[in-house]
Formats: sequence, structure tokens, C-alpha cells
Amino acid sequence: MTQKAELGKSGEDLACRYLVDKGYKILERNFRKPWGELDIIAKSPEKILVFVEVKTVRQSSPQAVRQFGNQSGNGFGGAKLPDSGIEPEMQMTVAKIKKLKRTATLYAGHYPELIDNRQGWRIDLLALTINEKDCVIKHYENI
Repeated sequence: MTQKAELGKSGEDLACRYLVDKGYKILERNFRKPWGELDIIAKSPEKILVFVEVKTVRQSSPQAVRQFGNQSGNGFGGAKLPDSGIEPEMQMTVAKIKKLKRTATLYAGHYPELIDNRQGWRIDLLALTINEKDCVIKHYENI
């Protein structure tokens, strides 16, 4: 597994743990179709179907918003990963958002039983910044 793939998988694992800690139920991970991918599909504590996009970067020092705790056993094997130099949110381009919305719409249309008609569904972004000791998670709802 490449360092980038390992970082991405670790970020998604941390994102799932964060969501479960917040009362979300994980329904599916890494839903892939030729037209797009959904990182995490979950039900919020309010029973809203939520499509969660996870963006993870590696940096020397986090910009603290929410500290997830010491992640020394995070699966990186102590390897030093290169700094990305950007915030994870910066990876969300207009084209990526458009593709994400299209994939979420198709999924929601295929599984209408998962949607509460009064509340609908939404797309969230979890932006993770990982350093040697911590993981900072920023949760943006309904992007």
C-alpha cells in the first residue's frame, strides 16, 4: 500500500470512529461505481442519511479545531509521512463536489427506504489533519 493510500485509509478509519462517537451509524464504506465514490454512508443521530467525504492531510503541526486524541497507534508504523502543505478542505474542488453530489443523488435514488422524506439527506465533509501525535477533525455539515 502506498503512503497516500495508507494515509487515506487511516483517515477514513478515524472518521468512522469520530462519527460513531458522535452517535452516527455507519451503513457502508467505500461505495464505488464507475461514475463516482462515496467514502462513508451513515445515519446521523437524527436519522438523516449522510454521505461523508473524508479528506486527510499529513502536517507537522495541526491547526487545532478539535483534537481527537493521541493517535500514536494509528497504523502508520512510526513512518514519517511527507507534509502536504495544504488544508484538507482545499482538496474539495468544484468538480469533486459536483461528482460527489451526483453519486449521492444516484445512491439516494436507488435506496429510497434509507431516506426520511421529512429530513432528506445531506453531504458532510470531514477534514482531517494528522501529525505525529494528534488528529484534528473539522466536521462541515451539509456542504
